[in-house]
Amino acid sequence: MANALEYAQSLVAVPSVSRDSNGPVSDVVERHLRSLGFEVERQEFLDPQGVPKSNIIGRKGAGIGGLAYFSHTDVVPADTWSVAEHGAFVPTVRDGRLYGRGSCDMKGSIACMLAAVSRVSECTLTSPLYLVCTADEEVGFHGARRVAEASRYYREMVAGQTRAIIGEPTELDVVYAHKGIYGFRVTSHGKAAHSSTRDGINANVAMIPFLSEMKSLHDETVTDPVWSNAEFDPPGISWNIGINDHHCAVNITAPESVCTVYFRPMPGQDGDLLVQRAEAAAKRYGLEFKFECRGLPLYGDPDSEFVRDTLRLAKRPAAKTVSYGTDGVCFTELEQILVLGPGSIQQAHTDDEWISLQQLDAGTAIYEQMIRRWCM
Repeated sequence: MANALEYAQSLVAVPSVSRDSNGPVSDVVERHLRSLGFEVERQEFLDPQGVPKSNIIGRKGAGIGGLAYFSHTDVVPADTWSVAEHGAFVPTVRDGRLYGRGSCDMKGSIACMLAAVSRVSECTLTSPLYLVCTADEEVGFHGARRVAEASRYYREMVAGQTRAIIGEPTELDVVYAHKGIYGFRVTSHGKAAHSSTRDGINANVAMIPFLSEMKSLHDETVTDPVWSNAEFDPPGISWNIGINDHHCAVNITAPESVCTVYFRPMPGQDGDLLVQRAEAAAKRYGLEFKFECRGLPLYGDPDSEFVRDTLRLAKRPAAKTVSYGTDGVCFTELEQILVLGPGSIQQAHTDDEWISLQQLDAGTAIYEQMIRRWCM
């Protein structure tokens, strides 16, 4: 019977930065699942850059309903890793913590579920347990979308309205809702030339009227209560605007200017309305518009029996919301869904990422109780 630390070390030791293939770490997950008696569905696909990616969906137990656990195996880059004693993919235990890229977000969580399953491996599951590990959560939920669109096991979950846990780090608090995410890119094309001549066309100048409209739209979402929800902190949609012209010299007119916009709508808000207004503004000024992603907010009834049961298992007084997003944006067909995982979001993506051993132990214990509650 392996414990969560051992499972976590085996996962963290396999690099799986989103820009690269997650095939090797998916191989490790698949081996663990098969050794624990799971049947495995594996989805292979190419990401938008043509890089091979894998989703692993495991199923164990009979019947319908039960429990589904969702996770991702990709991690953010570790180019700025700051721990001199060891690399980002050398899992290292020190001072009651496991250090390594992905230890918190979210291989430690996967390890807790694997360890929980190993604790009940000799028992008969009378309802199914599903364990899902996706690719590319960190860069647009590409793997989760593939699961929702094409996994036969996911269709089983929807048909049986399986209870679902997203295992992202919440310090084992019970999270019933999180924000969605929308993104688009607007490009202004100019012509590079020496700025002292008439030959150039400055793409930044052409972008300015559009940016002015984005500022007005941003301000509207800050002041109009339609775009506010007091259940969240911050209560607004967290609109973020980025600008980049890759300008290499002050005396050359910018040949291209790119504006990226990402915002996080909350339940009951129509993010498509903001996208439509931005696209109309881009067209008015002759700019190129590209829609990049849409993820709906996650919302579960905080007064549901599922949430109340989970609060009792987790020994928490009340469920909460978070402002970050998860693969759950793709799994909104599941009516009983929440987020609960070990580790703190404050450690995710840091240049010395870690998870406490106490959280690994506590996460394993809670996940084991969930399996016993809903699958046995």
